[in-house]
Amino acid sequence: MSESPLRIGNASGFYGDRFSAVREMLEGGQLDVLTGDYLAELTMLILGRDRMKDPSTGYAKTFLRQMEQCLGLALDKKVKVVVNAGGLNPSGLATALRELNDKLGLKARIAHVEGDDLSGSADELGLGSPITANAYLGGWGIAESLRAGADVVVTGRVTDASLVVGPAAAHFGWKRDDWDKLAGAMVAGHVLECGTQATGGNYSFFKELDVRRPGFPLAELFADGSSVISKHAGTGGAVTVDTVLAQLLYEITGARYAGPDATARFDSITLAAEGKDRVRISGVKGEPPPPTVKVCLNHLGGYKNEATFILVGLDIEEKAALIRGQMEAALTRKPKETHWTLVRTDREDAATEEQAAAFLRVVVKDADQKLVGRSFSGAAVELALGTYPGFTMTAPPSDGAPYGVYTPAYVDATRVEHVAVLPDGARTVIAPTEQSLKLAPVEKPALPEALPSGPARRAPLGRIVAARSGDKGGTANIGVWARTDAAWRWLAHFLTAEKLRELLPETAAFAIERHDFPQLRGVNFVVDGILGEGVSSSTRFDPQGKALGEWLRSRHVDIPESLLREGEG
Repeated sequence: MSESPLRIGNASGFYGDRFSAVREMLEGGQLDVLTGDYLAELTMLILGRDRMKDPSTGYAKTFLRQMEQCLGLALDKKVKVVVNAGGLNPSGLATALRELNDKLGLKARIAHVEGDDLSGSADELGLGSPITANAYLGGWGIAESLRAGADVVVTGRVTDASLVVGPAAAHFGWKRDDWDKLAGAMVAGHVLECGTQATGGNYSFFKELDVRRPGFPLAELFADGSSVISKHAGTGGAVTVDTVLAQLLYEITGARYAGPDATARFDSITLAAEGKDRVRISGVKGEPPPPTVKVCLNHLGGYKNEATFILVGLDIEEKAALIRGQMEAALTRKPKETHWTLVRTDREDAATEEQAAAFLRVVVKDADQKLVGRSFSGAAVELALGTYPGFTMTAPPSDGAPYGVYTPAYVDATRVEHVAVLPDGARTVIAPTEQSLKLAPVEKPALPEALPSGPARRAPLGRIVAARSGDKGGTANIGVWARTDAAWRWLAHFLTAEKLRELLPETAAFAIERHDFPQLRGVNFVVDGILGEGVSSSTRFDPQGKALGEWLRSRHVDIPESLLREGEG
């Protein structure tokens, strides 16, 4: 057991993130552990398709190329590498890494964690016949691998935070029921998991920072579970209370943030600036994990295609009606789903052709690939010379592509195998945590006294609040927070679920929950179903809901003059 801080850096927030980040993090300053998150619901579907074509694949090949360049560097610097790049085939990636290790003449000790793949037992678990079925494992398999001397640990579908929980538990000798400490590491892991989103990337007040090339974040973990979020000196972006808070409120629900190792109470988190680019996270309370583990399921939903017609100049509505009627008449058999959207970006008496243009987008979905492919695309192209004046499209329609349907499921933790395959090949079974606690809503926290009424001015909501939004399957999450106590006193009472429906009319048809975080001066809205059946099947132009928060900030509302003056100051 060690009392020294453990420095854990992140070098990937998604499959496709900055390739050079691994080298940048290894060369940029001191680290003990380097993590990388390569997986998301959509990524699991993509890897599932890869595996269907070639069973030896199913992992993030990018990581293998990164290790070809940097494995020796990591060994020289004595930095452990822990990633979930194994995807659907952690054993296959571990084998490929060992071959690379031999080719490079290195002596890295490589371990992997498996057991998350439930596709072989999906039917008996009541999960149907999905393309992929992966349970979210915790960090104890990673910890076991590191204790056995592994230099590199690759996993499949573990929770994002587990990449930090596992190394911290191994380094500090934490016990399985050290709930507060484990929860603290979970919170740090949640901050690190999306890479530069914690250092100014995707940040509402980006104009206040230099975010042209933000550095990747790191966390100094302490034995009590507290942490300091930072980044390497000399890198771009910034680490502030607000950049950290932006990531804390990203893609969560309520006060209980559950994982297979513990449940972290987000309503207990305290953030404090501790010098330049240093933010301390403390006070995190933990509870036992729930008795079930989450499972990511991907099914083949059918095929999808789309076309976008450009409408320029006069009579936009009539032009849209004409091409829509012609397309519907040309398709003698109707697709299962057809979604039309007319986006009026055109201006009257425009100085450029683009400023005179509107866009009519149509998305079709069906189980018949030919219907949404050849038939749909052919109908669009054949109308080119016999429809509205100025016919053109953003791109020719394609043959259509398969789309997946993501659904979460939950199975008893005792039904999920969790195995650490150690560097010497020994297999260690990781038992589920003995103690569990069913998730339940927390008591609604007290809100601050409302700001006294006074003069107000119409202005964008984003003048005084920040936001960040994202997806979990078909659900969108919109975190909104104030940067001062006065603004929080106003926001807490102003931005109700009903007001959100008013400001974002596209949310009106869906169930909305609001969760309050007074210690963070923020609220989180969960909009259930607005993204359909997940990113791959969504027909929205923003299928992951990433810009919902910025749309909300752009809406004009009556804001107290005192807050606007405060923001200007």
